[in-house]
Amino acid sequence: MININFPALQKLGTFSSAYKQAVSRKITKLKTSLASRTAERKAEIITAGMAKLRPAEQRLTTAQKKLETAKKSLQTRSQGKMTTTPSLVAQQKKLRLTKQKLTTAKAKLTATAAPTYTWSTREDLAGFSAYGESADRIAAIANVFPVFFFLLAALITFTTVTRMVEESRMQIGTFKALGFSNTAIAKNYVAYAFLAGLLGVILGSFIGNQFLPRFVISIYSEYIFHVPVIHYQWAQIILAAGFSFIATVGAALYVILKQVKEVPAALMRPKSPKSAKSIWLEHLTWLWSKLKFYQKVSYRNLFRFKSRALMTILGIAGGTALLLTGFGIADSIGASGQLQFNQVLHYQAVVQATKKSHLANVRKTIQRDSSYQNSTPVGTSVVKVKSGQHQLNDVNLSVPSVPKSFNHYVQLIDTTTGNKIRFQSRGIIISQKIAQTLHVKKGDTIKIPTSNGKTTSLTVTAVTKNYIGHFMYLSPQAYQHAFHKAPQIKTLFVKLKRTNSRQRTHLSKKWLADNSHVLGVSFTADQRKTVNNMSKQMNPVVLIFILLSGILSFVVLYNLTNINISERIRELSTIKVLGFFDREVTMYIARENIVLAIVGIIVGFGFGNLLTAYVLHQAETPTVVFPLTIHIQWYVVSTLLMILFNFIVIWVAHRHLKRVDMVEALKSNE
Repeated sequence: MININFPALQKLGTFSSAYKQAVSRKITKLKTSLASRTAERKAEIITAGMAKLRPAEQRLTTAQKKLETAKKSLQTRSQGKMTTTPSLVAQQKKLRLTKQKLTTAKAKLTATAAPTYTWSTREDLAGFSAYGESADRIAAIANVFPVFFFLLAALITFTTVTRMVEESRMQIGTFKALGFSNTAIAKNYVAYAFLAGLLGVILGSFIGNQFLPRFVISIYSEYIFHVPVIHYQWAQIILAAGFSFIATVGAALYVILKQVKEVPAALMRPKSPKSAKSIWLEHLTWLWSKLKFYQKVSYRNLFRFKSRALMTILGIAGGTALLLTGFGIADSIGASGQLQFNQVLHYQAVVQATKKSHLANVRKTIQRDSSYQNSTPVGTSVVKVKSGQHQLNDVNLSVPSVPKSFNHYVQLIDTTTGNKIRFQSRGIIISQKIAQTLHVKKGDTIKIPTSNGKTTSLTVTAVTKNYIGHFMYLSPQAYQHAFHKAPQIKTLFVKLKRTNSRQRTHLSKKWLADNSHVLGVSFTADQRKTVNNMSKQMNPVVLIFILLSGILSFVVLYNLTNINISERIRELSTIKVLGFFDREVTMYIARENIVLAIVGIIVGFGFGNLLTAYVLHQAETPTVVFPLTIHIQWYVVSTLLMILFNFIVIWVAHRHLKRVDMVEALKSNE
């Protein structure tokens, strides 16, 4: 074994595509350089073998000379007559056998096959690959979630800064009347927005770079043994700072430039309220007539303040979508193992025999165990598959001896029609991840390299559902036609009664001890455990995003409601003076929030599914398919959380409206 180090690759990210491509190029060069080495090595092996046989040849020659001398001596004593003794006969026989063995050994040595190289890289290490795949999944989430978080945060910031400047209309008008320039007036608000954006960038960069990465890394303590070194991501920080200043400084500039265009007299008066118009609901007279007065007013206000309604819907929809996506990611990652080991694979163990001729004997051995149910013989091998410029290594090829009953062990379901797949006398069945990776479909052709250096072409007869690993299936007739030889069937797919970990360990040891022809035993439960661990490792990361999504959703709803109240404080004070009770005044605002929340939640369900599907597509590994799975309870939980946030905001608004100074609110600037 040779461990090879390439200094030029040390600075590349181990899991980056650039690193993988560079390693592939290096291995190709190595294979080219060592192509002639196989013949040289064969010559060395033959030379070394001949050197070991030379002493035997010398001993044989010496023994032959001694035998000839003994024969001559005996002939002399017998006065020229050819005479032998039992000892001479035995020696002659022994020499002949030795000579035959020596000749056979030389022939075997000369016929020695040229040595081959087995190549492996870091990716072939199980723990290394598992860590890399987990990192890819987290990266996929990290590349999507921050964008939506940022959009919601930008919505809050833009709305808040805009409202802050608009509430200062009278002050801006006063400054203009006193002779302040537009630039001097704008500086106050722009400076405030800039400082707010700068402080947010500094705090966010520190928390985002120091807290969250350390928490995520702590989850993978089984892989990482040193103190993590966290580097500040300056490119991302600069990008975030740019967008933050657009949302703060840009919002302030946008509003202030509109405000300073007006004359001081207009600025020092309150902004004229929007007039109400007829809405489509009024045309439904049978419904509109049954509504109370203040209900009609609330519904009219929904269409009266369209921009605020749209922002509220988007805010609630975004929060709901983020919550649903967090739950959906956890469900979908766990669903891969559930579907693979509950719906696709129905056997619990794989038992391999040393030879095809020993399989029946091995089957008798495992049948004696009480946990055994039934089994089916299968030919298994690991092959490479090519299609055009695409290639997959380590693909499991299975050839069932009894194709008709194979669906009891592996459920083959067509990805397009959803029907069961039947084996054909020609062609091959491939799993869906192979089809995706090689960009092939039913009717296309794939190529499989054979041991003699050639390739065989097979037509894809069906694409079957499969969630973990790469699998292909052939009937014995199709295998014979493709490879021009019978399949080596020396594997059993075994169905067992329910067993625990201790029982499986006992079974494995027992079968290996009872029958020397058992080459190996593996259990699907061990694979399932690995998949479940992968899912569990993602749960804390997903939980973080769910909590942050919930907090952000609450802040969006609270902020928009506060702005709504502050914008309409004169209107609310007016209806309070007219005799509306506190509860009715609150419901005047709350009714709008409830309607907008319902619309936002429904829209959020759609966005949540789309976002989950996108994240899962980005998070898929070369061997795992994540089916979009969101259990119904998470729709309920997401809805209840948004309702809870809404009720909290309404309760806070109610307390605020009870303390409103109506006289102060209704004062006129004139």
